[in-house]
Amino acid sequence: MKLVSLVLIAGLVLLYFLDAAFKIQIMNWEMLIHSGLRFFTGFILIGIGVFYAHKIRLKSAVYLILALVLADDIIDYYRNINNFNFEALLHSIYMLLWGSLMGYVVMKNSKDKADRP
Repeated sequence: MKLVSLVLIAGLVLLYFLDAAFKIQIMNWEMLIHSGLRFFTGFILIGIGVFYAHKIRLKSAVYLILALVLADDIIDYYRNINNFNFEALLHSIYMLLWGSLMGYVVMKNSKDKADRP
């Protein structure tokens, strides 16, 4: 549990500094939806599916992620929301990586707890 807490707190601190450096307002609905989608996509597809369970190949996971992110960006384009900039791209990549690390650590921790007597 300590490792899960460490990854969560370190991720939140780095997210704060990333958002402060790029002046990204994360506390609005658009950014919360984008960040949550990318975090949980990384959590489930990469962290659990690829690295932990080895049920999905990395190449297939990358294609799935690209399809989900592209669909989200197309929906934003039709809603006249422009977030095609470098800062938003870095923020999205960070959320995917942090989500995948959290997914792997949470599953590893839950398996370790189940294996203990």
